[in-house]
Order: sequence, then C-alpha cells, then structure tokens
Amino acid sequence: MKPVDLPQMRTPGAPALSPDGATAVVAVTRPDLDTDAYTAQLWLVPTDGSRPPTQLTRGWHDSAPRFSPDGRWLAFLRRDDPKAKAQLFVLPVAGGEARKLTDEPLGVGAPDWAPGSSALAFSARVPHASRYGTDPDAEPARRLTELFNRVDGLGFRRDRPAQLFTVTLDGEVTRVTDGPDDHGDPRYSPDGTWLTFTAPPSADGTAVDVCVIRPDGSERRTLTDGTLAAVLPRFTPDGDSVVFAAAPAGVVLRNETLWSVPLAGGPARPLLPPADFHLAMLTGDLDVHPDGVLFMNEQRGAVQLLQVPFDGSAPTVLVDGPRQVVGFAQAAGVLVTTVATPADWGEVYAGERRLTGFSRDFPALEQVELTAEAPDGYPVHGWIVRPATEGPHPVLLMIHGGPYTQYGWRLFDEAQVYAGGGYAVVYGNPRGSSGYGEAHGEPIRGNVGEVSATDLLALLDAALKEPGLDASRVGVLGGSHGGFMTTWLAAHHGHRFRAAVSERAVNAIDSFSGSSDIGWYFADSLYTGDFAAQSPLTYADRIDIPMLIIHSEQDWRCPVEQAYRLFVALKRRNAAPVELLLFPGEGHELSRTGRPSHRVQRFDAILDWFGRHL
Repeated sequence: MKPVDLPQMRTPGAPALSPDGATAVVAVTRPDLDTDAYTAQLWLVPTDGSRPPTQLTRGWHDSAPRFSPDGRWLAFLRRDDPKAKAQLFVLPVAGGEARKLTDEPLGVGAPDWAPGSSALAFSARVPHASRYGTDPDAEPARRLTELFNRVDGLGFRRDRPAQLFTVTLDGEVTRVTDGPDDHGDPRYSPDGTWLTFTAPPSADGTAVDVCVIRPDGSERRTLTDGTLAAVLPRFTPDGDSVVFAAAPAGVVLRNETLWSVPLAGGPARPLLPPADFHLAMLTGDLDVHPDGVLFMNEQRGAVQLLQVPFDGSAPTVLVDGPRQVVGFAQAAGVLVTTVATPADWGEVYAGERRLTGFSRDFPALEQVELTAEAPDGYPVHGWIVRPATEGPHPVLLMIHGGPYTQYGWRLFDEAQVYAGGGYAVVYGNPRGSSGYGEAHGEPIRGNVGEVSATDLLALLDAALKEPGLDASRVGVLGGSHGGFMTTWLAAHHGHRFRAAVSERAVNAIDSFSGSSDIGWYFADSLYTGDFAAQSPLTYADRIDIPMLIIHSEQDWRCPVEQAYRLFVALKRRNAAPVELLLFPGEGHELSRTGRPSHRVQRFDAILDWFGRHL
C-alpha cells in the first residue's frame, strides 16, 4: 500500500436490516482525492446471498440507514456535496425517489423510528443567533465560565447545543428539548410514549446522565445519578428499563461497560462486570432484543459481539475470533454484522457467510501475532507486519494513543503503508491499553512513561529476535499518547532508535492540563503527582536522535503549543535534526478523518523522514 492508495479503503459501516430479515443496507465510505473529501453511498445486500450487493443510492455522502418498523421506508442521512451539512431523507422501499425531511443549519444526527413508522427522532445542533454566519471573525466575544467549554473537532459547546427533535413523514418538525446543554442519541420506547436520551447533569463536568422525556417535550426525568458518563441508551423490550454503556465520570483507565436503570426510578446496576468488559472504542454500539442486549466488547485486539441477558447473567459470545465487529443488526431471527479482519477493510456477513467483497483483491500484508515478556514476567501482546520483500528490514515501533485504547485484529492503513515502504512494523498493547481488563490499564497511573516503556521495549526486543529484522535500524513513532511515548523513549532510550516521529503529542503535562479540551480532568486522573517528572519535555536535553514533530493547527485535544515547546527545546540544543510539520485546518483526528490530501502528505513526510535517517 502506498499513501496515494487511500481511496482503495472502501469501508462499510453498521448495517441496517429490514424487519423480515431479508435485506441489509450498508453505507460504504471511501476517501476521494479529487474532491479532497469523503464520499459514501448505500448498498443493498440480500442476506441469503442469492444476489450480489447492488448500489442503492448515488448521493455524495449517504450514511446511517434505518429501516422503518413497517418495512416501507428507509431513512438515512445525506450530504449533497463535500461542504453540505447532513440532512434526513426517507426513501420508499418499494421504489421511488428519496425525499428530504429536514433543513437544519448545522445538520442532523442519526435518526430513530417511532414504533408506528409515522415519525422519527433525531438530534441537531442549534446555533446561537449571532454565530456561525458568513463572517466568523466578526462574531461577538465569548464569555466562558466553565472548564468544559470546547471539544476537539467540534469547537465551542455552549453556542450550538444539540437538541432533540421529531419529524413526521410529511416533514413537520417539532422541537422536543431546550436549554444550553447537549442532548443526544434519542430512542423511542416500545410503545412510542417516551424518548430516552443523554444529557449532562451540569455544564461543568464529565458526567452524562440517562434521561427520558415525552415526545411532546413534557415530563422530562433524569434516571441516573450524575456519577457516570453514559452513552447509547436503549429501552428494554418491555419498556420498563433503559440499558446503556457507561464508565465512571472523570476517571481514565476505566471500562465503558453495560448498565441498566429502571424507568420508574431506582439505582443503575451493571449487567456486565465493569472491570472485565469494555465497549469497543470508536465504532461501539449496543441494541436490545427479547433475548438480551447485543454489546460490542474489546477482547485482546478483537471486538466480540456479545448477547447479554437482562438479568446480568453470563453473556453469550455470538461473534469472536481474530477480527473486529464494526456494526450489527438483528431482525426476524437473522443476525447481520459488519466485520473487519486483517485482510480487509470490512465486509458484511450473515452468520459466518460473507455477503460482500468491498475489499476484494486488496494486497494486504500479513499481520502476525507476537507475544513478549516484560522483565517482571508480564505478557505483552502485539503484532508484526512485514514487507513482502526479503530482509533484513529496518524496523518501526508504532505506539497507539489513548492510552486506554487497543491496536487490534484488523487491516490498518498505518501498518500497511509503512510495511509497503519497506519497514517491518511492530505494534501492540502494553499495560495502559484497553481490551485486557481494567487491571491491565491501571499500572501506568502516575508513572505512565516508565511503565509503558518497559512493555514497549519488551515487545520490540521480542520482535527483533525474528529473522529478517535489522536491529541496527530502528525508528519509533506514535500519535497523542503514542507521541508522548515517542518523545519519552527518544529521551530515555534514545540509543535504541535511529530516528523518531512524534505526532499530536502531550509533551508538557502542566500546560496540557490548562490548554487541552479535556486536560483539566485528564491530567489529574492519569498522570497524578509530579507533572514535571512525568513530562517528556522535561528530558528534552537528552534527545540526540533526529525527530520529526507533526501537529495540527486546530488540535484542541493536544494543543499545538505542545509541539512548539518541544520543537523550540530541540532546535535550541541543535544536537540532532528536528523539523516541525504543521497541518492547517485540522484537529486531533487528522490521521483518521483529516482531508485525504493531508493524510497522503502526512504519510509521505513520515516515509521521507525515516528514509533519510534509517
């Protein structure tokens, strides 16, 4: 894979399933270099495999398909061009043209159908009257009074809160909620008399509560107690309870597990052991059926699909193995999943039968499992992706962000591009990662750099015992927490590496705690104690290897001052080559969702840097 091959990444999302279980619809997204944006269309997939998938829609960006309960309509989100905001459309399943139902100025979120198929609920951001017009530089000043006032990739929160709405098939829109806080992920009760949704108990905190409200906006109630950060509320089939995923508010290195709370009132209780089960990051979802809750669980680099009984007894594993469930749908006894593997970007399955071939003929390089042992005997799990040519190959140690996330069993553009460039890529899940239980994450708290470095170097040493890897030519790279660890390793173990690429990193915890959108709680929870001693920047005078620093100008998660401080410290020492690569108009998620042209430029710059120094 070369950087310019990004448009080959045809990535299917979560499927929708017709009520009779016969037909699935899935959105397939890919980067488009000509327009420098992402395009997506809906595909029709017969679940019995009797016919190949066919393209259903031809909008610029069609996503989030939802069948109506009566099977007559398909709702979805559409953007007519790369700069348009997503609006809600409905398409008659029997045939005909899609019809637009909304025209919200900042777009709408994924909808949920009312049980009678006559209306849909959705969330949409409502801009303040004086903002988000034609000249943002002429807007009035913002008066900030809360710590939690902005979010990376979104911007300031208080002047465009998300509100709940309903809309009929005739396009009659009714606003359900009001106020300055965000309201998200609305879902109808089985009888259609309630909506459940999420909203924060206060403006200045990390907690998110599960709430209910009548579709006409009356009888709003909060079901949880303000101690959890909740997502994805769903009514149980009897309508007596709401299940949801949540972790303790304001605490890192904790699992986002499955909970239930009674509609009539009472304490929330976990349906899965919180220390052992964790909702998959990024694409995680859950849904309810008569036999229990379907829950996407991280497990040693895999993402399983579990069925969890409502009484909290042991779950049943429905999908497992060295792969990752991306989404699912179930109806009429048919289970359809979208699953990504180390050989494809994702395909749609009915049971174990693969129904699609969106990644057909992609030349994926093999992902080989690797297990190392840290000096204290602790196992460290990871992988190697090698070039197709014979070695000896230079080696890249690649470190994930988070830190409480996981690398896993799926095709990964980073590993494929670097291996395609001639490098053996080593990556894994040291202590501090998710997917192995909270006990695997906790050891790094208050000593992030030292503990993580121990496991990462053990993984690297195990990889270097493999044939065809050149231990004299090793580089290190990573983003966010991975950038933190790249800078840390360059300072504390620089003799092991010939060059480094530190991207969107936390380098100075003290300024991160005050400048990051989440720093005000994240730093105290993860690093604790002496910020200076745990900051990679403190040890910049020890860095003597070439370092490329990559950052985005609009990164509010790890603000750009983190990059500048490291760049200035290294440049003033002049002990080794250092360069700073800044991307305009991008936030923290550049490597995953940034402009396709910027993603290509980023890959080219990293390959050029290691080409020069390895």
